[in-house]
Amino acid sequence: MTGDVRHEVCDGVSYLTLDRPEALNALTPDMRERLIGLLARASADPAVRAVVLTGTGRGFCAGADLRGGAGAGGRATGGSTPVPGDGARTAEDSTPVPGDGAQGAGAAAPGDGARVVGDVARVLRLGAQRLIAAVLDCEKPVLAAVNGTAAGLGAHLALACDLVLAAESARFIEVFVRRGLVPDGGGAYLLPRLAGPHRAKELMFFGDAVDAGRAERLGLVNLVVPDAELAATARAWAARLASGPTRALALTKQLVNASLDDGRAAAFAAESWAQEINMTTRDAREGLRAFTERRAPHFDGR
Repeated sequence: MTGDVRHEVCDGVSYLTLDRPEALNALTPDMRERLIGLLARASADPAVRAVVLTGTGRGFCAGADLRGGAGAGGRATGGSTPVPGDGARTAEDSTPVPGDGAQGAGAAAPGDGARVVGDVARVLRLGAQRLIAAVLDCEKPVLAAVNGTAAGLGAHLALACDLVLAAESARFIEVFVRRGLVPDGGGAYLLPRLAGPHRAKELMFFGDAVDAGRAERLGLVNLVVPDAELAATARAWAARLASGPTRALALTKQLVNASLDDGRAAAFAAESWAQEINMTTRDAREGLRAFTERRAPHFDGR
């Protein structure tokens, strides 16, 4: 149901709130597709200048709910795996689990001889990976306000955001190894770039819960705040982002993300062209004019 993702735009900020607290905000296929659509809309809407992603209750997002239907793009169904100690009947990973009743879109049940190599890859490509790509490719800065447990795909959803605030009660869990699975939803891409390969392997090999303080020390989180201050801090950071030079921020985001994959020559070329493009914007002209006039700039996002 689309009601499981609350959406409002206020003062140039698109607020996306996962609202299935009884399931630690585990993602159904409908929720995933709605998030992808809302991120695309925010990216294209000049009135939206920043995005905040958060959850309700004790969880930010416990991953993909394997109990939902295959839905748009395909999603595993049937299985459900709890986060130890949370008491939630939700799945924290986003992969069909062989033998637990899970079934990818268009794939036959395990053991009936009809499964085709490529079915699982297709489910991931059209599902979890599309969601993570929607965050990474959004042309507006995306801020995660992690209010509680972020597990499996839910952890990767937070880590894909440009900035991450965490409540003191938040924790991050790479649960895949607990199920005998390979991390998916971009985890092996995101974690080494944030924490380095050795720390990434530690998190993925052991699957231990990482509290907010350690997540900050590892570079997974920008700032940890008391639970009661998370919403207000997120609003304050979002307001700063929404008052910034939106196109310059979009180009900066693109440069930083690309730099992690490109060599120096490609990164320098991309930088020069990004500056070339940005100099055509009103905000760039306003910023330079304000500097020469010795006043604070007023950016309108264009």
